[in-house]
Amino acid sequence: MRKAIVIIALALAGSLSATAQTTDNMNRIEVCKQNYHTLFGGEALTGQGTDPEMMDILQKFIFGEVFQTGNLTLKQREMITCITLATMQTLPQLKAHAGAALNVGVTPEELREVMYLTAPFIGFPKMLNAVGAVNEVFKERGISLPLEKQGTVTEETRHETGKAIQDKLYPGGIASVMEGVPGNMGKDVEQFLTDYFFGEIYSRGALDLPTRELLGYCVLTTLEAESQLHSHYHGNINAGNSPETLTAAVIQCLPYIGFPAAIKALRIIKEEYAIK
Repeated sequence: MRKAIVIIALALAGSLSATAQTTDNMNRIEVCKQNYHTLFGGEALTGQGTDPEMMDILQKFIFGEVFQTGNLTLKQREMITCITLATMQTLPQLKAHAGAALNVGVTPEELREVMYLTAPFIGFPKMLNAVGAVNEVFKERGISLPLEKQGTVTEETRHETGKAIQDKLYPGGIASVMEGVPGNMGKDVEQFLTDYFFGEIYSRGALDLPTRELLGYCVLTTLEAESQLHSHYHGNINAGNSPETLTAAVIQCLPYIGFPAAIKALRIIKEEYAIK
């Protein structure tokens, strides 16, 4: 079994390398410089600073190669990058990319929702750290806080709204997983998932359902949450995201999370796509 997994991993890694080799060096450099300037307003590949060689490798790979892989918009790529960095709690890099996200048209409300979306996956404390970092960027840009409210449910409607979203994405919920939990408290967790996760978070405005589910997959990829990656593959398909979009999103995470975590998620996509 272990040997088979290694073979799959090597095959996926090889396919990623082959994709990179289709872009010649000059084109890679030009694309890198263009994307970097669009995102950050500065110049890439300057040869300056304390680690110019590594910055050269980093910038060419991320902005010259990964940013050309798959059919994602710059807005999607920056939202994916921001939620990945928030999940990892790499807050200095999150601040830089929050600014880049705003530069390519992500609205403050959208960016805040990207941060709020992390809460059910990584918990409130880490979500608040990420929100704090992004709020610093808002203040630097002169964006008034608090932003406009995006909640759509009440105490009376949160369960019904959450159940409708959950049933669309995950028919059957997680009843089988929670069955047999001591004290019958698995039913409480089921309701938390319906009312809080889907009812209060997934129902919010600014981001549509396909975007939320795609970004959620990036969080799970970063966390290497294997079981949930399988189920959320189907949630993404049910939300209207294609397997190709899901694959491109994972590859967009790759420079920030590394090859092992990305290859795990790509292997799961490959397995689920083969079953159809």
